[in-house]
Amino acid sequence: MDLPVEKWKLYAKQKWTSLEPALKEKLCPALSLRDCFLLFSPLFQSEDEEYLYSLARNYCVKKDPSMVLLYKAEGNERFRKKEYRTAGMLYSKALAHTEVSTPERAVCYANRSAALFHLDQFEVCLEDIGRALEKGCSHGLYPKIMLRKAECLLSLGRPQEAAEALCSLESKMSAEQSLAADSSQMLLNKLGQLKAKACQGSSFVRPPALPSRTQKGLEPWEENNWISCASAAVRLSVSPSKGRYLAAARDILPGETLVREEAFVSVLCPGEILLLRGSADTTLDEPSDNEDLNCHHCLRRLLASVPCQGCSYAKYCSQTCAQLAWKNYHRIECSLGGLLLTLGVFCHVAFRAILVAGFAEVNTLTRQSCGDDLGEADVAKVSASKEQDLASVPGCDVDGRYRSSYRAVFNLLPHTEKQSPEFLFLCSLSIAALCQRLEDAHLAALVCGKSISESQEGAKAAELKNLGEAMLKHMLQLRCNAQAVTTLRESGSGDKPVASSEQVRLAVGLFPVVSLLNHSCDPNTSVTFKSTTAEVRALQPIAQGQEILHCYGPHKCRMGVAERRKELLSQYFFECQCLPCRSERGSSSQRSASQHGVFRCPACQAPLQGEGMLHCSREACKVQISEDRLQHQLHELQQLTKTALELLDNSQPDRSVKLLLRCRLEARRLLSPEHLMVGEMEDHLAQAYVTLGKWQEAAGHLHSSIQVVEAHYGPSSIEVGQELFKLAQVLFNGCAVPEALCIIRKAERILSVHLGPQGGQVQELQEMQACLEESLGASTAAGGRLLS
Repeated sequence: MDLPVEKWKLYAKQKWTSLEPALKEKLCPALSLRDCFLLFSPLFQSEDEEYLYSLARNYCVKKDPSMVLLYKAEGNERFRKKEYRTAGMLYSKALAHTEVSTPERAVCYANRSAALFHLDQFEVCLEDIGRALEKGCSHGLYPKIMLRKAECLLSLGRPQEAAEALCSLESKMSAEQSLAADSSQMLLNKLGQLKAKACQGSSFVRPPALPSRTQKGLEPWEENNWISCASAAVRLSVSPSKGRYLAAARDILPGETLVREEAFVSVLCPGEILLLRGSADTTLDEPSDNEDLNCHHCLRRLLASVPCQGCSYAKYCSQTCAQLAWKNYHRIECSLGGLLLTLGVFCHVAFRAILVAGFAEVNTLTRQSCGDDLGEADVAKVSASKEQDLASVPGCDVDGRYRSSYRAVFNLLPHTEKQSPEFLFLCSLSIAALCQRLEDAHLAALVCGKSISESQEGAKAAELKNLGEAMLKHMLQLRCNAQAVTTLRESGSGDKPVASSEQVRLAVGLFPVVSLLNHSCDPNTSVTFKSTTAEVRALQPIAQGQEILHCYGPHKCRMGVAERRKELLSQYFFECQCLPCRSERGSSSQRSASQHGVFRCPACQAPLQGEGMLHCSREACKVQISEDRLQHQLHELQQLTKTALELLDNSQPDRSVKLLLRCRLEARRLLSPEHLMVGEMEDHLAQAYVTLGKWQEAAGHLHSSIQVVEAHYGPSSIEVGQELFKLAQVLFNGCAVPEALCIIRKAERILSVHLGPQGGQVQELQEMQACLEESLGASTAAGGRLLS
């Protein structure tokens, strides 16, 4: 996903293997980034181009009129079955293939507005009606959508506007006799009914959907004078061993926001199904993924997407986002969609970074750069100077300020000398391919922001080399500096009494200020995302002068020290010396690297050890068993669990519970109590019991699930907070007031630290608490008694 597709990686590997040894030897650690690009980019030949483009054609992003008909027909079928959410998604996919200002686009907007109306999404429905009218809907559609517009306005309590819409419809019908003649008696009757309601100033009995929880104003904070997007509570420091890092300028309390940074660039990760299938068009029976569910510019969740004017892949939450994307980068990316999908997200982020920055700044910084990483002597000099005297620190402006800018992005470390030669070759060949495509498609002049005549071929070649070098640098930087933008996505329809959700990887972004945070396997901060904004909050008290640390992935609760250090060295090129690594290393009680994934002895239930042929960890027990056999049993258990969940989705909760109880028994026999699958089994059972309305049983299983999540992620983790949030919902719906209040407070304490007091889940917990306290107060005043 991050790197090119497997076939291109394999092709590059074979090409690398076939290179002359003398050429490979030129790639020494002392070779500069520019020399590396100049060495390898000429190796991209016409046969390589032909093969790469054959791969890119598998991810065709051109608009296909036949797909409009296919998706629209299936959308109509789902609409007739009252599957309005699925119908709306299919109409969106049909829209992606329509051309601008065509009748089909107006029809798709009109059809989707009908689905949105039945979902009680009246404001968004009105937007689609406006788009359908703007695109010029047919005579047959016009009365229907105008009546729908009036219904929406009445439902939103806007009778005057509804009356105006109906008046406009009547005027058009009077002026165009054919329109009145085509209107059925049913439509005319409905027109009369709506006019009466509008005159009375009334609305329908059906209440509008509750609006999405609006975020209050951002939490007040004092912004840092020297680091943009950072709180005044932090300062930029430099040391020979740590490089640039952030430290506490004063004592910091848990939950304080330390950094709030908008991504310099971010690129949506395509769904795995898309990449595995080898087509940019999903089939009708496949679930929607990131590219259909989120805005390609701001990453917000899509309800009614606005399609790109040029391709079928990019989709936006509004016309504003579509226009901003087109202006800043997509007018050049649009025709390269299939190639960018083939070359991977890292290559795409590198390309978008230079488009957003602009050629002038990219060219200036590339020409100025000459391997100016901060040396030890420079570090010592800066460390000895005043805090604000940071002008010589890479990434800082001449005034010593560190901004969330392209200069800061450009000065993130690519670790060229530590990358493997094969990886450098893959990245260089991919960037060379992109540069060649820009030249062949006459897009180079657009990227450079000027027209280059034939007599300036030499200048064009030099400028393309500068762009290629910058993109190669960014692609290498991303290996150590990319931020995986995540979001909490609800599974299912979203209308269940207890929300079931999971953390999903949404995009890859470059955040130059967040990138200043060094790693710890036991971090003192939490990083969360709201659309394209990263928020860093303190997880615990941080004393003045203490370093502010983030976890790059390997956490002490999830991995043993050896596994953590190996992963960090492999991806980030450093040997971790954080406190947990130093204290665990050499300790006889240190955690096994696979503690959460071990199998249990079938005789005594102790953990099994070894590889291949596993043996019981208890010396007295002589049991030995093949790991392959246990893996086979685990696979069968996973398939059985999948069947149980399908029964639940098909409204057969009783059968699902029976099967899940069997799976739970088998999981406890086969796996360590801390294995995540054991916790997932408890979570599935809770979900099934909620469907049956058995709140107490559901709560019991969630308690068991939380124990596993605590062991795996830590008791104060966001994962535990989200499980507690789910338990709070169950107890609230089950009217277990005292216990619900206790769990709500515990969940709020954890989630407010990670998400802030204005996070959606935190606000919902506060609302549940207020409701229960009001109920409890009323009962107490009446002398009643609440049962838990």
